[in-house]
Amino acid sequence: MAHDAALEAHENAEHAEHAQHAQDPFIARVTITIAVLAVLAATVGSLETVEAGGAITASAEAVLAQDKATDSWGFYEAKSLKKNLYGLFADQGGPKGAGYRQAEARNGADEAKIQEEAKKNEQERDVLLARSRLHEHRHHWLTAASTLLEVGIAICTVAIITRKKPFWLGSLALAAGGLALTAVAYLSA
Repeated sequence: MAHDAALEAHENAEHAEHAQHAQDPFIARVTITIAVLAVLAATVGSLETVEAGGAITASAEAVLAQDKATDSWGFYEAKSLKKNLYGLFADQGGPKGAGYRQAEARNGADEAKIQEEAKKNEQERDVLLARSRLHEHRHHWLTAASTLLEVGIAICTVAIITRKKPFWLGSLALAAGGLALTAVAYLSA
């Protein structure tokens, strides 16, 4: 979620000013709650952005690792084909038969190295995809957490306008839910 920090700070200052004029301890508590919830919402929103970026970065790196693996497998196929062709030429005998046999052996040795590299790239891809899924998982939980905190701020504003304690308590419950979802984002992975 995009946040306008200057706008939020201005709104919070207005709420604090109204509370000061009213000399109402309830309004002061609700105003302080709004300020705390705004800080929490900004923090969770930042974590959400970090996790989204992590998911995108890991996913892009996984694509690059897959491309490397695909290139390696293509190279492996070419070496295998060359090895088999040199083997056929060597089987024909003749003055170059021994040279063809050596070329067959070199290409066979290269095949093993290339195959190992391709498998290593596939393993790297799998690790990166798992990392991307983890970041995405956290991002979803943090989106819900941030939303609850933002709604809590809005409900606090209703509590100020109506001067009704149930709205304030409801906003505290939403905040607790948002913090619980934030914890779930990092503990459930």
